[in-house]
Amino acid sequence: MSHQRLGRGPSRPADPDPEPAPPDGGAPRPVRFVGWLGGLGCVAAGYGVFQFLFQVLPGSLGGETARYLVSAVSGLGTALAAWLAAALVRARAAAPARPAAAPAARPLPGPLPEVFASARAALVDQVSVVDDPDRGRLTGWSHSLGESTPSRPTSVGTAYGLQALLELGMTDGLLRPGELADTLWRLRLPDGGWSARSQGALARPEVTALVLGALARAGTSPERLAPEVDRCTAAFTRERDRPGRESTHVLTTVLRGLLRAAPRCDALPPLREALVGGALSDPGRDHLRCWGYRLAPPYGPPSPPHTAQAVVALERAGRVLGESAAARAAREDGVRWLLSCPDAPHHACLDLENLREEVRRPRPDDPARHEVLNVRHFTASWIVRALLSRGALEVVRQDGLEDTWRELVDGAVAAVRAGQQDGVWSWGRGDSTELRHPVWMTYQGLSALRTHALWTYHPDGTAPR
Repeated sequence: MSHQRLGRGPSRPADPDPEPAPPDGGAPRPVRFVGWLGGLGCVAAGYGVFQFLFQVLPGSLGGETARYLVSAVSGLGTALAAWLAAALVRARAAAPARPAAAPAARPLPGPLPEVFASARAALVDQVSVVDDPDRGRLTGWSHSLGESTPSRPTSVGTAYGLQALLELGMTDGLLRPGELADTLWRLRLPDGGWSARSQGALARPEVTALVLGALARAGTSPERLAPEVDRCTAAFTRERDRPGRESTHVLTTVLRGLLRAAPRCDALPPLREALVGGALSDPGRDHLRCWGYRLAPPYGPPSPPHTAQAVVALERAGRVLGESAAARAAREDGVRWLLSCPDAPHHACLDLENLREEVRRPRPDDPARHEVLNVRHFTASWIVRALLSRGALEVVRQDGLEDTWRELVDGAVAAVRAGQQDGVWSWGRGDSTELRHPVWMTYQGLSALRTHALWTYHPDGTAPR
């Protein structure tokens, strides 16, 4: 150990002219004088006051006895006050110097690591492993954590579980991304692609794009993904899937998945233009453009979760494809629309209310009947991700809306955090028949909290701006 660390070396320059210590043990001259006065002069001070008052008090006060009494009491009081003052000064001088304040201790880790650790434990504890005679060994999750009976892994549950695993950065080997990716490939339908458990044996573009995005994030090669990307884009046309192309949720899901799986795909620019063209003007918020649940008439009312989904998709598309003036203007209007929420307080405002919708499609085997996909939206998580995008911050700084942005983000993050218990998020509806702990909701909650933590962490110690 160096001399400097041991306190033996010149950790700072020595004082060239140190002040000499007082000769009587360190007390300065004023303190010594008052101490001497308190020790010797208090009696003299009291006697002086007694003599002075005895001489000046008139005889009419009540006789000589009264003058003696008044003068004596005053003299004793003066002597006592002088003695107390001197004692106080001596006590302060004799007290040891107060040590310098110790540097503030580093704060303990906040609750986020605990939430992540609990989520990890839930994913490990509730993973399902099934030996299928046709597909082989399947490792993953069903749609919901904590289902009453053991369930087979599904494409949607395993894709979201894989992304949650990657969000947590788990490296302990208890759950391996490769095993989960292999399971997703084994769950592929015989004709290619993937579908939700309720959609039957026909691949659907939004589920296929979701799985392809998760596989790409896990490191699957573009060459292996390419045939499935081609099948997905071929099926996602107005002629073959008009309801899906006109659904904001479906189109943004496909767009986000393909941006990960095939960033140079020719279908991406037309999908982005369809999303931009499907924006609507809201007269209730200064005619700012936003999105409803549909991209064609009837659009439906302006919707916070759909607007946030569109902002996130356009932000990612701009980073991958570059951004046209029309796409930029639509995205910035969407950000301003989210920032113009008139409700308060923002941790429980109407813009954060979770919503659900139904996507109806004709059944391929019987076009007269419809397939219904129930979709639920974790609104607060979408708003956190939309308002914490880099493009949103540019709008905030340009418009001088930092305080509004901070208030809305804090409120949305508080709503996200309140939706979980022990690292698992719950769908807060009273219907006991619903899947109460959907895997996708836990993934979205973790993703929103992680995004917020990254934006608010400043390693240089500066305050967040």
